[in-house]
Amino acid sequence: MSLTPSLFVFDLDGTLVDSRRDIAESANAVLEACGGTPHSEEAIGGMVGDGAALLIARAFAAVNLPLPADALQQFLRVYDSRLLRHTVAYEGMTELLDILAARGTLAVLTNKPIGATQAILDGLGLAPYFADLVLGGDGPHPRKPEAAGLLQLMARTRSVPERTLMIGDSVVDFRTAVAAGTRACVCRYGFGHHDFPMAELRPSDAIIDHPLALLTSL
Repeated sequence: MSLTPSLFVFDLDGTLVDSRRDIAESANAVLEACGGTPHSEEAIGGMVGDGAALLIARAFAAVNLPLPADALQQFLRVYDSRLLRHTVAYEGMTELLDILAARGTLAVLTNKPIGATQAILDGLGLAPYFADLVLGGDGPHPRKPEAAGLLQLMARTRSVPERTLMIGDSVVDFRTAVAAGTRACVCRYGFGHHDFPMAELRPSDAIIDHPLALLTSL
């Protein structure tokens, strides 16, 4: 990378935190209550990234089960009751955030609802790293991969594309970075990279297999 980033924007699920089991068990609870067959954690992980509504719709479609009108509400109710049952920050994440906080500004951009996002950040002790620079998928801006949320964070911190790094585990995060003109770091340790189009990576982008590997990619 030619310029050192000064704004580090993190995705949440599969990037900052490993939340796959709690998400999967919540989605499966709704499926089973409606007569569906549960999915594996890996399968549910592959459905994450575009928001809860699409996640639960994909879970029902994958077992050819009609989507109840209140399926999203059911999922959110179950998931909100178990946000931190198994969810943890990835190994090395707090060390990484300590180092990056001394170098620039940290933010979170996720398609997860803001209430659940803040509860997870608070519960895991990560919230102080990001202050008020946390945007969820139920805010006024369109969800990723639309660039609006990332551009808003850049405007609030007076950052420019060349000094902004979008860090995430999925193609949704990568395409958000492309749409905003920023660089991207793809986290292969997460659970959303399974269908990532590696051929689309640009010379300025990075790929990491552990959070702390980001430090040698800057």
